[in-house]
Amino acid sequence: MLLLAVVTACAPAGPQAASLQMKMTEDGSIPENESISLDDDKHAAIARLDPALLAAMRKAAADAKLAGVELRVTSGWRSPEYQQRLLDEAVELYRSEKEARRWVHPPDKSAHVTGKAIDIGPTNADDWLIQHGSDYGLCQAYANEMWHFELLTTPGGQCPQPQSNAG
Repeated sequence: MLLLAVVTACAPAGPQAASLQMKMTEDGSIPENESISLDDDKHAAIARLDPALLAAMRKAAADAKLAGVELRVTSGWRSPEYQQRLLDEAVELYRSEKEARRWVHPPDKSAHVTGKAIDIGPTNADDWLIQHGSDYGLCQAYANEMWHFELLTTPGGQCPQPQSNAG
């Protein structure tokens, strides 16, 4: 995070700065405990999302804002390399690949890698989206991840029961 601030502070303004920022985020990573706007089209986490998912999320965000709730993106599209890094970190944390895979899919199974999944925060935004997401086709995919949403129904349809976990 400090490196990002230093590089950003030293970077030129204008198109060159935007290009530098895109390079720094080309794997889709968003620093831990941070979030970005759904309108941040220069960030790969947003720019590489499935267009239908992004459109549904933006409609939901506009309506949530009217209810006083701001939807923020904590993770969106991820490169296969970034997804693998997350899995490797989870294996190290949980000391078991089986336990890690309850939380993190390998790149070939991750909906984040295909741009078809998004993680939203803060908690009040997750609560709002769990209650109203089906109006936009958005559903909580995993019971143990209240922040993870995918297009799993048609707008106004009924969401399927969330899977217990990613495993």
